[in-house]
Amino acid sequence: MAENGIGARVLRKEDNRFLTGKGNYTDDINRPGQTYACLVRSPHAHATINSIDISAAKAAPGVVAVFVGQDLVDDGIGGLVCGMSVAGKGGEVNKAPPRNVLTIDKARFVGDPVAVVIAETLAQAKDGAELVNVDYTELACVVATDGADKAGAPQLHEEVPNNLALDWEFGDSAAVDAAFATAHKVAEIELINNRMVTNPMEPRSAIGEYNSGTDETTLYLTSQNPHVHRLVMSAFMAIAPEHKFRVVAPDVGGGFGSKIFTYNEEAVCAWAAKKINRPVKWTSDRSEAFLCDAHGRDHVTKAEMALDADGKFLAMRVTSYSNMGAYLQLFSVSISTLFHAFLLAGQYTTPAIYIDMKAVMTNTAPVDAARGAGRPEATYLLERLVDVSAGVMDLDPAEIRRRNFIKADQMPYVTPVVHTYDSGDYDASLAKALANSDYDGFAARKAEAEGRGMRRGIGLSAYIEACGVAPSAAVGSLGAGVGLWESAQVRFNPTGSVTVFTGTHSHGQGHETSFAQLITERLGVPIENVEVVHGDTDKGQFGMGTYGSRSLPVGGVAIVNACDKIIAKGKKIAAHTLEAAEDDIEFADGNFTVAGTDKTMNIAEVAFTAYVPHNYPEGVEPGLDEIAFFDPLNFSFPAGAHVCEVEIDPDTGTVEIVRYTAVDDFGTLVNPMIVEGQVHGGLAHGIGQALLEGCVYGDDGQLVTGSFMDYCMPRADNLPSFDVDYSPTVPEHNPLGVKGCGEAGAIAAPPAVINAIVNALGVKHLDMPATPEVVWRAAQAAG
Repeated sequence: MAENGIGARVLRKEDNRFLTGKGNYTDDINRPGQTYACLVRSPHAHATINSIDISAAKAAPGVVAVFVGQDLVDDGIGGLVCGMSVAGKGGEVNKAPPRNVLTIDKARFVGDPVAVVIAETLAQAKDGAELVNVDYTELACVVATDGADKAGAPQLHEEVPNNLALDWEFGDSAAVDAAFATAHKVAEIELINNRMVTNPMEPRSAIGEYNSGTDETTLYLTSQNPHVHRLVMSAFMAIAPEHKFRVVAPDVGGGFGSKIFTYNEEAVCAWAAKKINRPVKWTSDRSEAFLCDAHGRDHVTKAEMALDADGKFLAMRVTSYSNMGAYLQLFSVSISTLFHAFLLAGQYTTPAIYIDMKAVMTNTAPVDAARGAGRPEATYLLERLVDVSAGVMDLDPAEIRRRNFIKADQMPYVTPVVHTYDSGDYDASLAKALANSDYDGFAARKAEAEGRGMRRGIGLSAYIEACGVAPSAAVGSLGAGVGLWESAQVRFNPTGSVTVFTGTHSHGQGHETSFAQLITERLGVPIENVEVVHGDTDKGQFGMGTYGSRSLPVGGVAIVNACDKIIAKGKKIAAHTLEAAEDDIEFADGNFTVAGTDKTMNIAEVAFTAYVPHNYPEGVEPGLDEIAFFDPLNFSFPAGAHVCEVEIDPDTGTVEIVRYTAVDDFGTLVNPMIVEGQVHGGLAHGIGQALLEGCVYGDDGQLVTGSFMDYCMPRADNLPSFDVDYSPTVPEHNPLGVKGCGEAGAIAAPPAVINAIVNALGVKHLDMPATPEVVWRAAQAAG
């Protein structure tokens, strides 16, 4: 290992600018002649739009322009698109109703944008927006996930009868039914996976700017994947030709999935900037974020497990509804089907699995990928069901897991739900987690707590996820509209420093450090001489962005592949300079050496020679600058075992997590400090869902939890000091040996926490979020 290479706990290079207030976020950017946009949004969950009177707004002080949806349509601007096509029962593909940038016919959720006012100042834009008079006829609405397709429910779109966007099934239902018919016992559970608002620290923002001299449009925005933003907005929405459209995502303050998608406001800013020939800026306030950012989760599920007399899983059956909201976003139905169902095997050898999933549309904000994206929902229902199964069989939760684990010597293992796991030792992860958490000593701690009038519980979660979202052939066959490879450019400057251009995007993950460590490890360049550039489509290498824990498993390998090309070319240059055969040149620690001699040439010297080729090999191009692509053959499969221990005050329902132990298999750790931080963040996210966060709509479609006064985020005193450890195995399909880590905590934590709470209370189940009121009521009911 190089001093600051793979495995080193290097302090994050990017933190200096963040900690000293030198970060450059979209809202920090102001362009000459800039105007401000304010969106006029529907106050109704469901209403026809009879007319929109903009005359008073246009005459208001400072107002530059007012636009409605028809203005964009008349300019040939397309609507927002759904990027996935998933075939359901009978081969029928999911229904994706059209969505105008500004809605024209009717509003379908509270916050649906109907007009935009652009003014000299933000205050004037807001004042003008209040003068837009929209004549609505309010309609009945539907918000319930498991009620949207019922007879008589209000219909959102003519194109989606019964609000059923997709009726989907997967698995061998006959084999599952046969297994249940002969089962020794059956465990079942009904549960809700609560809707979440992702709430990144930085709200969304966009600035559109048009250069009439070059006919070029620039869009600054908060994006996890700027190249995909440009592709979608040029190819499908006709905002601007791709070669005349620059998208810049500068520093971004968190995404968690919600900044993957193309949103109405971004399209408005880019289009309107050309329309008025002045920059147009919009920044969301927190209320708009609650209303209009894509939400996550929201499943209503019944799950059943068939078991034999030894507690072995024979089959699993799942019947579920997933809420898509009012429109289909980019990934939409694929989250609750493909990304969800294909992980239902978990770490277990269950031979037969069947799922029936109905994706429904409701008068709520659109639902799409949120940290984990389908994998948290799958793990939650499976790991809750496993604990219920343990109760039915009168087995310890750890023991029933051990009896059903896929064994290390069974790898690669083909699951009954598509995926082939290439590595993993689930027994080892669980054993370490149980030891680290002192699982065997829990009974004594429980007795001590009961002596103080408290209830103590312990819960397990053995999760697996498919991440490194990439295999283009695989995702294409499943309905994706694009390939999901990644690319990178590694450029030596003449003085020996290196600039890395990557198509992934960092919004908290620490890429500028981790990717620099790859360069240090592979090329021997000091880490302080490595610069990582991302986020600008005019500067960076084309790439598909950051989500699904794909940056290092896919983008990182592309960087390493480019390094290998650098080394191969460097050997030719060194061989010529050192007067040796190319086959005799060895490379290590940044030096090209003639084998068996002390003749050596540092890679910085090679770079200088490449740019000043006075003495240079014939047929070799000058320069030292290489591009590489990587499209893996399989997903990566991080996995692990988590143990949560809680103490509950039955008189108040207060839950304290007194101990949380995580043992994860992420393969090779490039920077253990950054990985640990990612685990901590994921755990906070998952614990927040389990205990505190719940997005609630009233029956009238109004968002009840529309601010931090009503939507509770986890705070420092809700979280313990986490015990984080690792039990790595080497993935077969990743040259770096990495697996991805950013989503693991959010996947594993919810079932671990709820399993601990129900263990403490002696009840079968309670739904998330397990707020003090929910826990208190359960405690009282349990006596």
